[in-house]
Amino acid sequence: MTQKIRDILAETARPLVGYGCLAEGADQLFAHELLAAGGELHVVIPSDGYEGTFSNADRKTYFALLDKAVDVTHLRFDSPSEEAYDAAGHWVGKHCEILIAVWDGKPARGLGGTADAVAHARELGRTVHVVWPTGISRA
Repeated sequence: MTQKIRDILAETARPLVGYGCLAEGADQLFAHELLAAGGELHVVIPSDGYEGTFSNADRKTYFALLDKAVDVTHLRFDSPSEEAYDAAGHWVGKHCEILIAVWDGKPARGLGGTADAVAHARELGRTVHVVWPTGISRA
């Protein structure tokens, strides 16, 4: 999965600007790979209190990556919610040219999941690259 993300980033026209929410897991992996590829990170924070949704280790990574962002957009939601996550996915879809989705192709488990972000990006005519490790299923 990491190599596939690297390959997509290597093939993407410059300047390389990536958008993401730095969510645990794939979002943070993408941000690391984007920065390693020489790209600029633009972080979208879905709501006030978003940092409280992370485990201790992932919160440290969140703040370390946030510190490396060239730009930050704060959405106007009072607290983390499916609506806030959905709005963040829409924001990313609206502003990106290419969406790299670490996604198993299954429906979202609630509003604002990866499936929703992919659907929105496709509706906008964005190029969508779906990356998912062979043989892995989400819990």
